[in-house]
Amino acid sequence: MTHVEDELTSQPECWTRAATEAGRCAEALPAPGERVALVGCGTSYFMAQAAAALREEAGQGETDAFAASEFPHGRDYDRVVALTRSGTTTEVLDLLGRLKGRTRTTAITADPHTPVTTAADDLAVLDFADERSVVQTRFATTALTLLRAHLGLHPDAAVTDARTALTEPLPEGLAECAQFTFLGRGWTVGLAHEAGLKMREAALAWAESYPAMEYRHGPISVTTSGTATWMLGAAPEGLAEQVRSTGGTWIEGRLDPLAELVRAQRLAVAVAASRGLDPDNPRHLTRSVILAP
Repeated sequence: MTHVEDELTSQPECWTRAATEAGRCAEALPAPGERVALVGCGTSYFMAQAAAALREEAGQGETDAFAASEFPHGRDYDRVVALTRSGTTTEVLDLLGRLKGRTRTTAITADPHTPVTTAADDLAVLDFADERSVVQTRFATTALTLLRAHLGLHPDAAVTDARTALTEPLPEGLAECAQFTFLGRGWTVGLAHEAGLKMREAALAWAESYPAMEYRHGPISVTTSGTATWMLGAAPEGLAEQVRSTGGTWIEGRLDPLAELVRAQRLAVAVAASRGLDPDNPRHLTRSVILAP
């Protein structure tokens, strides 16, 4: 078993623990009414997108999400929350350094013995969800679970659905598809982007992701026999039928959307295996991007 397989199968237990940790971390996380920005890089950026949408939908306050390198320094926020598994990513540390003494900052990290410990004002440590694989799975979903629980939006069904996602077979023939598109709405758009990234990282697969309603505005033109379109969350009316009419495979999101992401992670590993690839060591990638001065 690869590290990534071992790590992704531990997600139900990690989510359960994160939900119980939310109360302990409450003071480090955004309070209702605060104007908040969530930032990250790669997978963490997509989790930030999902969390930001959830917080606004819950009426907790204006919430934006940015890649750490694209943070708009002309805007004022009450708190900036950085998601960083390694605690060493250059763009995140540079941003936290610029915000020091000006804006309250929080880092959600897997490793408390890294530079992010002193770069951020507050910490939420999820060391039980740390990973050996370059490809992120459980830390990302556990960090999002912490934020869902903090918002009071972590359903009991999420853990049950995650176990289902780990045990039920993937749709027959899905791993042999030539192209994959993941779709979301609201907070699940970030999950769709992350699912596409997992396919590219682990399996070197042609994968795209979009807000579901945008799929009709061009991307559907590549859909045909041998392609798969996977919806995370509830689909817009008529879209499933439209995809099927192209000859493409439509995958309905039946589980909690975060559990659907677990299914997509499994697909990425399956496609990697079918192509003889090692998902623990994707080409051109490292566990953390550390740039020379």
